[in-house]
Amino acid sequence: MIDIIQIIILIGVIITTVMIVQMRDLIAASIAFAGMSFLLSIEFYILQAPDVAIAEAAVGAGLSTAIYIIAIRSTPQNEVTE
Repeated sequence: MIDIIQIIILIGVIITTVMIVQMRDLIAASIAFAGMSFLLSIEFYILQAPDVAIAEAAVGAGLSTAIYIIAIRSTPQNEVTE
C-alpha cells in the first residue's frame, strides 16, 4: 500500500515539475513549486524522516515561496526592449 502511495506522489512531483518549467506566469510557477515541495515533504514523512519533512515543508513550501512571490511582485511587469 505504501509503495502505491509513493508512486502516486512521485508522479505528482514529476507533473508539478513539468508544470513549473512550462508556465509563463511566474506567480503560478512559484505556487506550483510550493505544491511540489509539499509533495516532497509528504514523501520524506513516508520514508520515516519527519525532521526533514518538517524542514522541507517550512523552508521549501513556505519560506521560499514567500520570498519568490515578494521578489516577483517587486520587479517591473513589462519587458523593456531596445
